[in-house]
Amino acid sequence: MGQWGNGAMRKWVRLPVVLVVPLALVAMACGGPAPGPAAGGQLRPSILLVTLDTTRMDAIGRSAVGVETPAFNALAARGRTFSAAYATVPETLPSHSSMMTGVYPAGHGVHENARVLASGTPVLAESLKDAGYQTAAFVSAFVLAKRYGLARGFDVYDDELAPGAAERSAKATTERALAYLAGRSGTAPVFLWVHYFDAHAPYAPPEPFKSRYPADPYRAEVAAMDEQLGRLIEAFDARPTAAGMPPAILVTGDHGEGLGDHGEAQHGALLYQSTMHVPLVLVGPGVAVGEVTTAVSNRRVFHTVRDWAGHPSPESLAVAEPEQEVVIGEAMKPFLQFGWQPQIMTVSGPLKAILSGRVEVYDLEADPREAHDLAPETSVPSPARAVLDEYPVPSLETAAVPPQMDEQARQKLASLGYVGATATPTVRRNAPRAADMTDLLDVIDTASGMFVRGEYQRVIPLLKQILASDPQNLDAAMRLATAYSSTGQDGLALAAFGKAGALAPASRDVRLYLALHYAKGADWPDAVPLLEQVVTESPERLPALEALAVIRERQGRMADAVSLQQRVYRLRSASGGELAQLGLLAMAAQQTPGAIDAFERAQAAQGAAFAHDLELGVLYLSVRRFDDARQALDRVLVAEPRHPMALFKRAQVSVLLNESDRAARIERARRGADATTRALIANERLFRQ
Repeated sequence: MGQWGNGAMRKWVRLPVVLVVPLALVAMACGGPAPGPAAGGQLRPSILLVTLDTTRMDAIGRSAVGVETPAFNALAARGRTFSAAYATVPETLPSHSSMMTGVYPAGHGVHENARVLASGTPVLAESLKDAGYQTAAFVSAFVLAKRYGLARGFDVYDDELAPGAAERSAKATTERALAYLAGRSGTAPVFLWVHYFDAHAPYAPPEPFKSRYPADPYRAEVAAMDEQLGRLIEAFDARPTAAGMPPAILVTGDHGEGLGDHGEAQHGALLYQSTMHVPLVLVGPGVAVGEVTTAVSNRRVFHTVRDWAGHPSPESLAVAEPEQEVVIGEAMKPFLQFGWQPQIMTVSGPLKAILSGRVEVYDLEADPREAHDLAPETSVPSPARAVLDEYPVPSLETAAVPPQMDEQARQKLASLGYVGATATPTVRRNAPRAADMTDLLDVIDTASGMFVRGEYQRVIPLLKQILASDPQNLDAAMRLATAYSSTGQDGLALAAFGKAGALAPASRDVRLYLALHYAKGADWPDAVPLLEQVVTESPERLPALEALAVIRERQGRMADAVSLQQRVYRLRSASGGELAQLGLLAMAAQQTPGAIDAFERAQAAQGAAFAHDLELGVLYLSVRRFDDARQALDRVLVAEPRHPMALFKRAQVSVLLNESDRAARIERARRGADATTRALIANERLFRQ
């Protein structure tokens, strides 16, 4: 396992001095009093926080290369810029989780996208709301959707995207934020967080920026984003405030973009400056204009905003002399998804160190592009060394796609380039370093996208290529087996599953996907014990629950099938069609209340497309809800093949309701009868009264 040994993950046993303050905040997540309004009732500014996704330090501001960003430049000219600001993680959700909690990922537990911030972890908006602020957030990508835990404390959390879309433009997000501001009356302080996602791949800049930067769509996206930033700041500056209190504004990046530096096209895999060095500027009451060259972490957004809201902190970046720190960063995605070496970064003064199997050291003043590793001749300062030695590596049990993630969420994340592992990786004795595997990064990203889109035949050669370079990559082995299975190459699939099982003999992921392979064919009985074991070990594993529900129905165990499907829909939302199928299943299991509930929810979801009014009418009739039965049966169309049964049941309801036209309805049922209902009508005692 390299630096962290082979076997169990290290725990943070000793606390380096530089980490005591962050851990105090971690402790705060476990309880303690909620912050109240600012003491003495002093005036507090309205606060605008803008996070610029995927924005490199050298792509925005006065020192930007190859792009003009006048809005950001104007803000920087009136405030304090931090020329050595760093993200905590080169991915969107964990980086924002640090900004919203004030702690590193080891404290909040979100190490990569598609995870959920624990509900007990205090977040920034809760603090601001308790302090009397109106709170609103407008985010531009699915990766920051409410489901991931950052919405707590916001009166408004706008993550609405177009149907099927995974992101929206800075212009669309700005329009919503401006509409919100226009609807605020009075001078009560506002905390507004706006997130822009434009600079993220795939790059699709709007005009005129596409034409202005034809050879650099990434920087064209940054320029388009900067234009909207200007609109937003102008509107925020113009808001009326109490006693003329000027607003406070903080703009920062969540991480950068590789653009080929050190072999990384995008971000998430490495810890070099291209993805970790981010812009950061703040403007606000008492903030001195100028540049700060001391290294800082953008997790201190939390402390800075709370400082403005009346809760001073030595970690605030708004104070005259911001507290120095050993800046920490991590990139755990390659470790959690492929079992490669964990990666930890520190920045202390001009020296940056990266630990990933071995230590790299760079002098950022003399070598900002990190071209010359000084590790053989330079030692890491002891506080930074303590961080590298003691920083806790997350458990591999947190790897792979969360069990409750639905297919729609997978597709949206995949469209943004975020695809979780299929299987929890294994601990390796000689795990590769991500920095040594850069030739595979694009192949892995391309293969992951193809796999999620179901392009199984096309992805097979890429998966073979990955395994040729990284034979112990369990994720690639599992995807290869699944691709063979999905293309009907059963012999190759079983052989690939066997190899995956040899890599991870105890893997429940291997058992699950092998079971899914069996479940789709004639060997489906072989899937039963595997699925039962997976469901016992992982009660929230959606694919296992769904497959076992289908098998229980096939076995004639209808009640068990209903129970399993209900568990599935407690973990994810069900479509109208799925609810209708659940209704039919519950009918077959003679579970009338459950069937009615499922059909009613299906009807609400499907509207006029709902095609089970006959079943619903029959169920209502069985529980003597005659008025509801009448309405449901009257909705059955004449063209419906089962219309004769609807006429028969409607005649029964008419008699039971003592309707004036009951005789006519009985006669209509007789005239419209088919072979099935003709006998039923002849023997119906209600019709002989």
